[in-house]
Amino acid sequence: MSAVRTFVDLLVGRRDPAALAPRDWDGVIGVARSEAMLATLAHQLAEADLPPTAAALFADQRAAAAVAQRQALWEAEMARRALAPAGIEFVLLKGVAYAAMGMACSEGRQIGDLDILVLATDIRRAENALLNAGWEWVKSDPYDDLYYREHMHELPPLIHSGRDRMIDVHHTILPRTHRITPDALALVSDAVTSRDGHAVLNPADMACHCAAHMLADGDLRGGLRNLWDFHTMTRDFAAADPGFWGRLDARAALHGLREAAHRAARLSRDVYGAVLPEGWDWQDPSDIWFVRRLFARDDWGRVTRPVLEQAFYIRSHWLRMPPAMLARHLWTKWRKRQSEASSGTSSS
Repeated sequence: MSAVRTFVDLLVGRRDPAALAPRDWDGVIGVARSEAMLATLAHQLAEADLPPTAAALFADQRAAAAVAQRQALWEAEMARRALAPAGIEFVLLKGVAYAAMGMACSEGRQIGDLDILVLATDIRRAENALLNAGWEWVKSDPYDDLYYREHMHELPPLIHSGRDRMIDVHHTILPRTHRITPDALALVSDAVTSRDGHAVLNPADMACHCAAHMLADGDLRGGLRNLWDFHTMTRDFAAADPGFWGRLDARAALHGLREAAHRAARLSRDVYGAVLPEGWDWQDPSDIWFVRRLFARDDWGRVTRPVLEQAFYIRSHWLRMPPAMLARHLWTKWRKRQSEASSGTSSS
């Protein structure tokens, strides 16, 4: 059995950790690290009888994840303090939102950037408030700056000069040029409040955003982690609310994300063993390519299907923008890389 399949089976409890040989652990750890899920696996196996080296590594990972989560929540508080005086409200997105809600998918999840969603009408005021509070631009390239502002769903990335923490300020959840246009106003208007007072997306919208991030706005890099988020949140939301799947279907239709949400659910079933309700539990022959992309890693965590990876990369860009715009964008980026390479060669 491949390391990536062993990793998935350990994650969902289909494999006994005690049955693994030492070299099996090398492969599992390599895959988990590549998928940014080492601490997630450590949480899932917290009570398991493990080899001493794996047990020590997993204990360190759990401790590091707890520290990172506290840092992420503190950064959310810093953003609130920066934006509140200007009367700007925001909704937490992705990992920090999961942490704020104490969700199962936040256990061991690596949280990098702080992602927030503000109303499009507040985006410029939010930008100025954050700049005045110590954040500064990460990208200084004029083309990249213009590309973000005209075509993307967020401002160019900002980083705090003192804390070295990045923030992504969204005004919607998919690029402006994307074929799908989610209802950003509904996302903000129907948000709910976490236990510490932060606004987060309601359960159905949170699952919609997770599906969109994985399937409509990406090339499935880190797909096992994003699918784990979707799998655990929908499982727990459905356990707490018998009508959740119906609500998810309705909100996905509202946002134009019904195909993405249904595919995410089927992949959750096929990879992690999710139990789906009627209307969701059916077979789509094209899902096999997504499963193959998710499992395309060797025992070192390296991608094993480069052609398939490239195909999903092209697909992600094709969904993001019309063909003529895509051609111009890729041509501009290629010329920039060539120019930078030439400059590097001539200066060495």
